[in-house]
Amino acid sequence: MERLILQYRALLERTSTQMLRFIQSKINWDNRMIAILGPRGVGKTTVMLQYIKLHLNANEALYVSADDFYFNSSNLFDLAHQFQLNGGKHLFIDEVHKYANWSQELKMMYDNLPNLKITVTGSSILDLYKGTDDLSRRVMRYNMNGLSFREYLNLNQELQLHTYTLQEILEHQVELPSVEFPLVHFKKYLTEGYYPFSIEPDFSIRLLNILNMTLETDIPMYAKMNIGTAQKIKQLLGIIAESVPFKPNLTKIAEMVGVHRNQIVEYLHFLEKSGIILQLRDATNGIRALGKVDKIYLENTNLMYAIGKNATDIGNVRETYFFNQLQQLHEVYKAPKSDFLIEGYTFEIGGKNKSGKQLKDTSNAFVVKDDILYAYQNTIPLWHFGMMY
Repeated sequence: MERLILQYRALLERTSTQMLRFIQSKINWDNRMIAILGPRGVGKTTVMLQYIKLHLNANEALYVSADDFYFNSSNLFDLAHQFQLNGGKHLFIDEVHKYANWSQELKMMYDNLPNLKITVTGSSILDLYKGTDDLSRRVMRYNMNGLSFREYLNLNQELQLHTYTLQEILEHQVELPSVEFPLVHFKKYLTEGYYPFSIEPDFSIRLLNILNMTLETDIPMYAKMNIGTAQKIKQLLGIIAESVPFKPNLTKIAEMVGVHRNQIVEYLHFLEKSGIILQLRDATNGIRALGKVDKIYLENTNLMYAIGKNATDIGNVRETYFFNQLQQLHEVYKAPKSDFLIEGYTFEIGGKNKSGKQLKDTSNAFVVKDDILYAYQNTIPLWHFGMMY
């Protein structure tokens, strides 16, 4: 355990607390067991280390990664038990999905170590309610995504910009007095600002490596797939990336991939859960999960540019950005006569010359335009919708 403690303290020392993610204030850290789930590369590890550094006695906390070599000969429960016996109060376990018996041992910790608070992170495709042991009554689950445009500005410009609600945005309340040339920053964000590691060199290479790890390791591990099936999912993503956003024809796609159409539905589910695609549904029965899929998008604009390079269509980028930012806090549906429907509001997305003629007979409708600085009447700048989280 001594080596694990030394590694943890070194990581803690290097962790910056200058910019805190939106999710920090939304997590109820008083819960005995917390799960922070999200795609690779969105900063889950940093969130845990920042919380330790800002709010806990470092001697009463321990951070470990579940894929550490230490666990080749020791198990998580024994570590947790020994840690509590030595005065430990807060155990943080990173990448818990990489540990074979994670659900069983987390349950044992919860039931047998009542004085120990446990926080874990895992892949967004990891469903903590479907482990070998039922954790649904024990764990509080939080989903984490990439940086909003607001968080990107705070990180790169060393700012403390606050959030705006959807209603405040629609009422033209967004102000950025400390940001010069916000549209310049916005263009940069669209290409390489969604992931916190965008401040490091070779961003596109790193992002493609994460994408491959998700497709070749995370999804097959979760779904118990063989190599051939994993390759089918990569082939499906290639079809999606060339066409997004597009209306899915499951039968045609199944023929192209060489599988049954029901398997395509399953593959799309895995890609959506792993933070690679978004599926826009209609509002059937008012329940998003039951609605028919109208369009499929890549999950964020950085993925579009990393995969599509110079062939990326700006119109698709705008829709993807809007969908991505809004779906973090709201249910987003296909609008009957326009692009998106959110809480009774209709949105049409376009460039600065976009007209609102499609919305002429639609109430509570807004035109969302790229390449403009200010809101006026029912027209809202596209970048304003990145200030919500």
